[in-house]
Amino acid sequence: MNKIYLDNAATTPLSEEVIDAMVETMKINFGNPSSTHSFGQDAKILIENVRRQVADYLHVTPAEIIFTSCGTESNNMIIKSSVEHLGIERIISSPMEHKCVSESILDMKNRKGVEVAYIRPNEKGDIDLVKLEELLKGSDKKTLVSLMHANNEIGNIVDIKKIAQLCKENNALFHSDTVQTMAHMNLDLSDIPVDFASCSAHKFHGPKGIGFAFIRKASGLKGIITGGPQERSLRAGTENVAGIAGLGKALELSLNNMEAYTQHMQDIKKYTIDRVSAEIPGIKFNGRSSEADNSLYTVVSLLLPYKNPLIGLQLDMKGVAVSQGSACSSGASKPSMVMMMVLSEDEMDNCTPLRVSFSHMTTKEDIDVFVNALKEISKDFVIENTNVEHR
Repeated sequence: MNKIYLDNAATTPLSEEVIDAMVETMKINFGNPSSTHSFGQDAKILIENVRRQVADYLHVTPAEIIFTSCGTESNNMIIKSSVEHLGIERIISSPMEHKCVSESILDMKNRKGVEVAYIRPNEKGDIDLVKLEELLKGSDKKTLVSLMHANNEIGNIVDIKKIAQLCKENNALFHSDTVQTMAHMNLDLSDIPVDFASCSAHKFHGPKGIGFAFIRKASGLKGIITGGPQERSLRAGTENVAGIAGLGKALELSLNNMEAYTQHMQDIKKYTIDRVSAEIPGIKFNGRSSEADNSLYTVVSLLLPYKNPLIGLQLDMKGVAVSQGSACSSGASKPSMVMMMVLSEDEMDNCTPLRVSFSHMTTKEDIDVFVNALKEISKDFVIENTNVEHR
């Protein structure tokens, strides 16, 4: 069976050039970067070159880039250390955040007594910036705002620059989970006054187990993994040299080909929307995922007009890999918090969400296979609820 992969928001296949770079590094740069001999220093030079490469992309200084194992670790470090070491007493966030953010916030609420305020999104999944400003002005407590740049399930993009400016005007710190947009969009953090951001290499054809945190200089943030001076003493432990090499090569490929990759995925997304709209009567789209603006070009979130919790398994049996939500929520017995925010009760009871996500490797032929498989499965359901209210 020729398998089709359409779950790139969960992870992307490694580029061959990335694999080659990592293998070469494992053969040559096996020294411990903390060692003072030439083997260690060669590995250290490789790390610092990639750090500089990342910093150049974001228009920040190399000292503001801290390598971690993934976006989850970066988000945990930023949120928890902000409370532990920066005196944060209040966090403003949204129910739409990734679990690594929402659960870190809840941990700080439960263990440290941090006050938490949530901005409930509208039916399209948009964050009300007027409400954010009201919350910022409504308390003198030292505040951290944590809002993701783009949602990993419905693809909505927030105005990260406007949010950062609002936070700066109101003396709040701003953290953004940028895992879904890093290396997919141009991010100039010299112009966007965000204080903290996060990245995972496996979202742009790099390896798993490596990412980084952007930590604005002079923020005072400290590490939560201790035991060594690595990564400016913010993240103890011997660095993942091969992983960092892979991240660097994946970033290089993404930046060098960003215009072509973006155009290709925009075309694939539009083709997907057109095909499913034509072939599946009553299908709808969640959030702003069907829109050209304010939406990630890598993601489209479908709402099938029938209830079928086994749709992901059935598609997989036909050789098509998709997701019914965030990979971190796979197998959950209830819909994700994101879906609970954007779907009406009728839709929750009678419809099925499905996330399709693309890469530059996705082809129109892949989409044809997916749509034909989905159409075949849909024939088994009597579609009577095409007029279900969409909040």
